[in-house]
Amino acid sequence: MNADSRSRLPARHEASALSRAERKAQLEARIEQQRIDILVEASRYREAGRPIDEGWGMLVRFKVPLLALGGALLLESARHPNTVLRVVKRLAAGGLLLRRARRMLP
Repeated sequence: MNADSRSRLPARHEASALSRAERKAQLEARIEQQRIDILVEASRYREAGRPIDEGWGMLVRFKVPLLALGGALLLESARHPNTVLRVVKRLAAGGLLLRRARRMLP
């Protein structure tokens, strides 16, 4: 090795270290951007699923009364099937009418 090659080694090493530092900074910036993107998407996912979660929470809250009502309807339908069917049809029609009225009124 002559003097010229020895003087070039540190320069190459410095350039290599600089490019490594630049590359590391780029990768860290890219990772940080990906973290931000994941946080944004997670928030959007939670917002999109909120109505489903609220509906499920409502079902869970009224689980015992709904089960009791279902049992009573089942027992009554075993005794008088036509009466229960007529009541269920009227309740369904009333519920649909109420829902339609809510949509039409501001």
